[in-house]
Amino acid sequence: MRIEIHPHAKERIFERGIESEEIVETIEKGERFAAKFGREGFRKNFPFAGFWRGRQYEMKQVEVYAVRESDSYVVITALAKYY
Repeated sequence: MRIEIHPHAKERIFERGIESEEIVETIEKGERFAAKFGREGFRKNFPFAGFWRGRQYEMKQVEVYAVRESDSYVVITALAKYY
C-alpha cells in the first residue's frame, strides 16, 4: 500500500517532532480507529527516552489521520503526544 503525505501534513509532522518512518509504521502496524468526516485514524506508541521542548519523556504516541484513495492513504495530519 502506498502512503502519501499531504504538504500541509509534512509541515506539521516536522513541527511536532514526528519522523516520516513513524507515520508509515503507525499506518502499517498501529491501532486503527474511525475518525470524523470519513477519515481513518491510526495510533501507535513509540519508545522515546529523550527530550522534547525542554522536558524529558519516555514515550511518544503518534496519531495519524488519513483518507483512503483506491490503493493508497493520503495523510492529512499527524499528532504527537509525549509522556
